[in-house]
Amino acid sequence: MSSQRLAVTSAVTALAPAVWGSTYLVTTEFLPPDRPLLASTLRALPAGLVLLLITRALPKGMWWWRAVVLGVLNIGAFFYCLFVAAYHLPGGVAALVMSVQPMIVLLLSSALLKDRIQPLHIVSCLLGAAGVALLVLQPHAGLDGVGVAAGLLGALSMASGIVFTKKWGRPEGVSLLTFTGWQLTVGGLVLVPVTLASEDLPDHLTWGNIGGFAYLGIVGALIAYVLWFRGLSRLPALAASFLSFASPLCATVLGYLFLDQSLRPLQLFGAATVIAAVVLAQPRTRNKPTTPAPPTQATSRV
Repeated sequence: MSSQRLAVTSAVTALAPAVWGSTYLVTTEFLPPDRPLLASTLRALPAGLVLLLITRALPKGMWWWRAVVLGVLNIGAFFYCLFVAAYHLPGGVAALVMSVQPMIVLLLSSALLKDRIQPLHIVSCLLGAAGVALLVLQPHAGLDGVGVAAGLLGALSMASGIVFTKKWGRPEGVSLLTFTGWQLTVGGLVLVPVTLASEDLPDHLTWGNIGGFAYLGIVGALIAYVLWFRGLSRLPALAASFLSFASPLCATVLGYLFLDQSLRPLQLFGAATVIAAVVLAQPRTRNKPTTPAPPTQATSRV
């Protein structure tokens, strides 16, 4: 793949975590309060079922259990851990804990995909974590053991999903829409009993609530995860994992634009550091050295 195509693929894939970064704004401004698991379930399950109805294809053979594993890791378990962390930690601390995901991907890729760990990869991981800290960490942020553990487990779940998606690929002849539908459906079904046991259903829904749920399901799940899994099929696992930093970056920008949240100079420096880490982690094509043509022999002698 050429450098230009790699750049385009990375940019398109980054749209998915950027959209996920808008979830906080949509949740706080449009959805019923204090029902994050309900939002997650309605974000994943309807979108998955719609894709299954469109494609009318179910897994076959070993892809039944693989679809379950990927759906739990990429959607169900990740969402649950994410919201447990959000309940127990300030948003900035939760984002900082989740920023260890590329480091986990780096180790898992080395073990399962036989990818070599390069010094540049380690530098990118450290830069990314530092940038997220400057971007989202607020003064006097508290720590909570349950929240930190949930955040780490969420990062491990998503990182494992990325690596196993790369390792197993996609079944031959199965479309990207079908592959995405399997995972969203599994993730949503896993969340249903947890949601019913943990949260009460709202008494009524406003048009704003319906619009918010529709945005999360159509844009935040169906479109975003199609773009995400498309990118995973074309990019190295580590490069794709760094694109997830677009999520806290987008959330911070949207908070500044729509929620009157201020941006301090350190946050701007953190945003620049995050972008630098993402750029460093992206794959590059190497130009093959050209072999010089052999010298032509004279056809006549003087």
